[in-house]
Amino acid sequence: MTTGKINVSVENIFPLIKKFLYSDHEIFLRELVSNGTDATLKLKHLISIGEAKTEYGNPIIEVKIDKEGKKLHIIDQGLGMTADEVEKYINQVAFSGAEEFLDKYKDSAKDSGIIGHFGLGFYSAFMVAEKVEIITKSYKDEPAAHWTCDGSPEFTLEPADKTSRGTEIILHIAEDSLDFLEESKITELLNKYNKFMPIPIKFGTRSEKIEQKKGEFVDSEDKDEVFKTVEVDNIINNPNPAWTKQPTELSDEDYKSFYRELYPMQFEEPLFNIHLNVDYPFNLTGILYFPKLGSDLQIQKDKIQLYQNQVYVTDNVEGIVPEFLTMLKGVIDSPDIPLNVSRSYLQADGAVKKISNYITKKVADKLKLLFTENREDFEKKWNDIKIVLEYGMLSEPKFYEKSGAFVLYPTVDGKYFTLDELKSTLKDNQTDKDGKLVVLYASNKDAQHSYIASATEKGYEVVLLDSPIISHLIQKLEADNSDLTFVRVDSDHVENLIKKDSDSISKLSDEEKETLKSVVETIVPKANYSVQMEALDSEASPFIITQPEFMRRMKEMSQSGGGGMFGMGNFPEMYNLVVNTNSELATNILNTSDKSHQEHLVKQALDLAKLSQNLLKGEELTAFVKRSFELIK
Repeated sequence: MTTGKINVSVENIFPLIKKFLYSDHEIFLRELVSNGTDATLKLKHLISIGEAKTEYGNPIIEVKIDKEGKKLHIIDQGLGMTADEVEKYINQVAFSGAEEFLDKYKDSAKDSGIIGHFGLGFYSAFMVAEKVEIITKSYKDEPAAHWTCDGSPEFTLEPADKTSRGTEIILHIAEDSLDFLEESKITELLNKYNKFMPIPIKFGTRSEKIEQKKGEFVDSEDKDEVFKTVEVDNIINNPNPAWTKQPTELSDEDYKSFYRELYPMQFEEPLFNIHLNVDYPFNLTGILYFPKLGSDLQIQKDKIQLYQNQVYVTDNVEGIVPEFLTMLKGVIDSPDIPLNVSRSYLQADGAVKKISNYITKKVADKLKLLFTENREDFEKKWNDIKIVLEYGMLSEPKFYEKSGAFVLYPTVDGKYFTLDELKSTLKDNQTDKDGKLVVLYASNKDAQHSYIASATEKGYEVVLLDSPIISHLIQKLEADNSDLTFVRVDSDHVENLIKKDSDSISKLSDEEKETLKSVVETIVPKANYSVQMEALDSEASPFIITQPEFMRRMKEMSQSGGGGMFGMGNFPEMYNLVVNTNSELATNILNTSDKSHQEHLVKQALDLAKLSQNLLKGEELTAFVKRSFELIK
C-alpha cells in the first residue's frame, strides 16, 4: 500500500472548493458522470484506431445509492486507470491549476462551467463527501488500484481485486449533504444535467411488461398471460437526442416529440423549429423552437438549454444566443464556447460573437423559407411570433437587413403586407402633398374604432401595429425610409392625417373663430388640451380629441425603455381638441348669450369626444352621465 500527500500548492484545497462552489455543490454528480462518459468515449476511440485490444461491448454508467452505508456509487466501464495513472491524474495533474483557479476565479467560481476546466471536476466530490474511494481497472493488462482520501491532502493507494474494466467512485456522503442519498434528489439531478449524455446511464431498475416467447405460456383466452413482468435497467437518459441527428433523419413529429421531452409540463405545441448544424468555423448543433408568444414583452426567458457535448451546463445563454432569441425555447450544444470565463469576457469573445451571428442568420433564413413556402400558414402564426421579430429588427442589424423578406404589417381588416407590398398598395391613395407615403396605423382596434372607421370610409388602409415596442420600430423604419411616415389614426382629424392640397372653407369668419376659441379655452383645462379651430365637413364630429404623433410616440418610447427620452415618461398627457367650425354645435356655442348654457354645451361636447377616446373615467364619467340624464328629462 502506498500513502502520500496530494501535490497541491494550496495547503488544503478541499475547504476552499466547498466554500467557493458551495452554492452550486450539486454539480458534483454532473462532473463525475461526465468523467465516466469521457472515459467510455475515449476507450471507444482507442479501440477504433487499434490502440486498445479489448471489446467495447455495450457500456453503461451506473449510479447507485447505498442509503444504509451512506454511500453513493458512480460506476463506468470505460478506460479505467493503472496505479501509476491514478498517481498522475488524481494526485498531481488535478491540482496543477488550483492556485491559479483560486486567485483568478474566486469571484466568479459559482459559474458551474469553471470547475471541470481546471482539472478539479473529480474533486467536486468533496463538496458532498467526507471520504472518497476510487476502485479502478485499466483496459491495459495491469492490476486494479484502490485510492482513498478523507478530504485532507493525505491519501492511500493500494492494489484492488476488481477484475472488470472501468472505474467505480464511492462517495461517503457527509452529514450536511445526506439529501444526496435520496432517490428523488439523484433522479432530479440526473434529469437536469445528464438527460442527454451520450452513454446510457442506469439508475436502479423498473418493471416492464414483455411478450413471452412461444412455449413460455399455456394456451389461454386471457391475453394478459402472453406477457410477463420483468425488471429491467432504468436508463434515465436519451443518449441520441434529436439535435445530434441530421435534419433529414427527423420528421415533424420527431421535433415535436423532442420538444415534449425537453418541456414535459408544456402542453402547447411549438409553432415551428429551426435546426442548427455547423462544423466550421466552429462546432454548433441545436434545435430552437418558436413557442406562441403573443405581444407580451415580459415573457419568461432562460428557456434555451446550453449543453457542451451533451452535458447540460446552463439555461442562461445570454451572449451566446442573440438577445431577441432568448424568448425562444430549445437546445444549443457547442464544445467551442468558453464556459470557464466571466460573462463580460464571453460577450467580447470573437468566437462567441461568430456563433451569435450564425444563429441570427440561420433564424432569418428559416423565417424567409417558411414565409416563401407557405405564406398563408406564416400569416396565421404572425401574431404569435411578431414580438420576437420586431425586437430582433431593433436589436440586431444583421437580422434587420434580412427582415424585409418576411416581416409583415397586417391591416385592421386582416390583410398582410411586407413593407414593399405596403408601399406599393398605399402609393396612389396615401401620398401627401409633399410626396411622402403616409402609413396610417392603429394600436387598438376597439379603442380607436371611430378613427379607423373615418379613415377606411375615405378609402385609406389602416395597419394594426399593437406591440409594446412599435414606437421604437416605426422610428427606425422612418429613419431608413425617407419617403415614409407612420401616423397613428387618432393623432389628428381624418382630413389632416394625409395632407392634400385642398383646404376646406370655414362657415365662420376669422374673427368668429377667434371668439369661439377664447370661449372654449376658458372652459377646457389648458394643462391637458391645446384648442384648434378646423374647417371640417359639416357632418363630421363637432369636437374631436387627437394626440400629436410626435409627443405621444416619444412618451411611449420613454415608457418602454427609450433611454430617458428627455424624461417624457413623466409628462402629463397632452391632447389636441379640434373644434369643427363648420358644425352646427360650433355656431350654437358662439351664438349663445347664456354663459351657463354655453359652458354646459362645451363640457358635454368635450366629454363626448373624451368618451370616444376612452378617456372619460371616474368622477368625470359620473358627472357626464348625470348631466346627460338631465338633458333628456
